[in-house]
Amino acid sequence: MNQVLNPSILSSNFLNLERDLLELKDNNIERIHVDIMDGNFVPNITFGPDQVKFLKDSTDFYLDCHLMINNLDLFVDKFIDLSVGCITLHQESHNHIHKFISQIKRNNIDCGIAINPATSIYSILDILDMVDKVLIMTVDPGFGGQKFIDGMILKIEMLKEMMYKYNIKNTKIQVDGGINLNNIDKIYALGIRDIVVGSYIFNNNGITKNI
Repeated sequence: MNQVLNPSILSSNFLNLERDLLELKDNNIERIHVDIMDGNFVPNITFGPDQVKFLKDSTDFYLDCHLMINNLDLFVDKFIDLSVGCITLHQESHNHIHKFISQIKRNNIDCGIAINPATSIYSILDILDMVDKVLIMTVDPGFGGQKFIDGMILKIEMLKEMMYKYNIKNTKIQVDGGINLNNIDKIYALGIRDIVVGSYIFNNNGITKNI
């Protein structure tokens, strides 16, 4: 799937969600980013399994589900049962994250591991070869519209170097948070080809122009 922009529908117009999804489709978007927040791991509440089921049943998007939740034991099975495209877990969300990665991969679903801005890339070294992607958060997760943390550029560079050093070839890097016209070139120049963009794409109901 050759798609660099990965629109986060957290920033879409929920009163006109179908319209926004159709406009994304008109712009050859096949993959959308779905932020799952529990009001506990992050200070916000968004989508849950029921809303994702609606998206799965009503559209043919590849659903890239980013789980910002603490109770993985209660919810990972639900997203596996929905056969979404990808389930991304936070390294910080559970002491036994390896168990959930293995469970997701056994069910032939792509799996990602996300790390917050203050989390070291070395904390995921032992699972890098298990996951399909690493999601580098370039804002503190929870709310859309935040400012990009410039120091995360170095973090992306360090992750690329670590992956090269340990010959990790099949794991991609995804970047999410505060990305707009002022900084997307920096991300692209680092070789990142999976860039989550939320607020900027949906600003002023100008999806086509903004994409």
